[in-house]
Amino acid sequence: MGNTKTRTGALLVVATLAVTGCSGAGAPSTETATAPSDPGKATGSITVLTQRTDLVQSGAMDAYAAEFNKIYPKVKVKFEGLTDYEGEVKIRMNTEDYGDVLMIPASVSKNDYPKFFAPLGGAVKMADKYRFSDKSSVGNKVYGIAQFGTANGFVYNKALWKKAGVTTWPTTAEEFLAGLGAIKAKTGATPYYTNFKDGWPLVQWTTNIGSVSCDEDATNKLAGPVSPWKQGGELRVIDTLLHDIVKGGFSEKDPNTTNWEASKAMLAKGEIGTMMVGSWSITQMQDAAEKAGENPDDIGYMPLPVLKGEGYCATLVSDYQQAVNAHSAHKEAARAWIDWFTEKSGYSAKEGAVPTLKSSPMPGTLKDFVDNDVTFVERSETGTGKVNDIDNAAEIGLNKPDYRQKLIDIARGAQKGSLEEYFSGLDKRWDEAAKTVGS
Repeated sequence: MGNTKTRTGALLVVATLAVTGCSGAGAPSTETATAPSDPGKATGSITVLTQRTDLVQSGAMDAYAAEFNKIYPKVKVKFEGLTDYEGEVKIRMNTEDYGDVLMIPASVSKNDYPKFFAPLGGAVKMADKYRFSDKSSVGNKVYGIAQFGTANGFVYNKALWKKAGVTTWPTTAEEFLAGLGAIKAKTGATPYYTNFKDGWPLVQWTTNIGSVSCDEDATNKLAGPVSPWKQGGELRVIDTLLHDIVKGGFSEKDPNTTNWEASKAMLAKGEIGTMMVGSWSITQMQDAAEKAGENPDDIGYMPLPVLKGEGYCATLVSDYQQAVNAHSAHKEAARAWIDWFTEKSGYSAKEGAVPTLKSSPMPGTLKDFVDNDVTFVERSETGTGKVNDIDNAAEIGLNKPDYRQKLIDIARGAQKGSLEEYFSGLDKRWDEAAKTVGS
C-alpha cells in the first residue's frame, strides 16, 4: 500500500468494517483510565504502538513527546513503529504485552473491546466532546479516541479542470462525466485514475455511504435484506458513477498498471485530473506538487456530484482510534498521553485532517468545503457489527477492492455481463446473507 502515511488513510474503511476476532488474554478491565487532575502526579514509562513508522524514524514522534513532557514531566514516552501494524499487534494481543497505548486493530471485534482496553468514559459525555466516539462505544462506555477523521470526496487538479473549462463543482453525475470528457478532449490528460492495481483506493468509494442521502445512519440501514444496489440505493449511485467513468473511457488505458505512489506526482503535474480518495490525501498531493515544482494550491477537493436539497454532503469517518491497554500498569499516564495528543499536540491540523475534538475548527485543507457550506455527515457506526456480518456472509467485501475491480472489468469489457446483472446478483447475495445473520 505504499508508505505508512498512505496506509493511515487507506485503513479508515478497513478499521470501520473488519470484524474478525482475537482471543482475549486475562479478565476484562472495568477500571476507567483517567488522566490525573495534577499533571505532576502522572508518572511511569509508557510505550505507544503506532503504524506511523515514518514519524518515528524522522524523530517527529519524539518531538511530540518532548512537548508532552513540558506538561507531564514525570512520564517517559517510548514509541514502537510497526510496519505491519495489523499483523504484529494481532499476535501481541494474545499476551498482555501490547504497549500501554495502541491504535485499535481492525482485527479486534467491537464487542471484544472490553477484554483488551480500559474504558475511557461514558458514551454520552464522550460524544459531547469528541467526534467518532460511537465507533468504539460498547455497553455505554467508550474504549478509543480517534487520532483524527477524514472527509470523503475527490482530490483533483484545479488547474487542469479549469484548463478544460470547468470552474465550478459538478452537481450531478452527468455534469461530472461531462467534466471528465472535457479534460480528455481539451488537455489530453487522464481525467480519472482508478488506482485499480493497488486496490485499496477502490475501497474509498465505500466511505461515501451517507454522502448521497446526507444520512448519518446510512451504513446502519444496510443491516438487513435491503438490496443495497436497488434503484435509488446509495451504493447503486456510488458504484454506477465509477462504472460510468470507466465505460466512458475517462480512466487510464490499462488499470492493471496503476501505481499509487506515482499517481500523486501525476495528479500534481496535471497528468491526472481526479481520484476518489479521502481528504487525508490532500497534504500528500500538495507535498508531491512542491517536489515536482508545481503549485500546491492547484490541489483541490470536491464532494460527490450529488446535491441534497441545495447543497452537497460529505461523510466524516474515523481514522485509527487510540486506546489504553487494559493490562497497563500506568493507565493514568497512558490516558494523559491520549488526551494531550488529541487535544493539544496539533497533530490533526498538521496532517490536514478533521479534528476529533468537536470544538476545534476544520483544517485548511477543507477550506473549500467550509466556504461552500458542504454538510459534514458524521457517520454512525452503531450497526457496523451486523453490517459486517452480512457483508462477510455474502462474500461481497465492502472493505475489499475485489468487487469494484470486477465492476471496472465489466465496464471496460474485460469481463462479461451488464451493470444491471451485476447489481442484481450483489443484491441477491446480500439479501440472502442478511436472512442468515442474527439480529
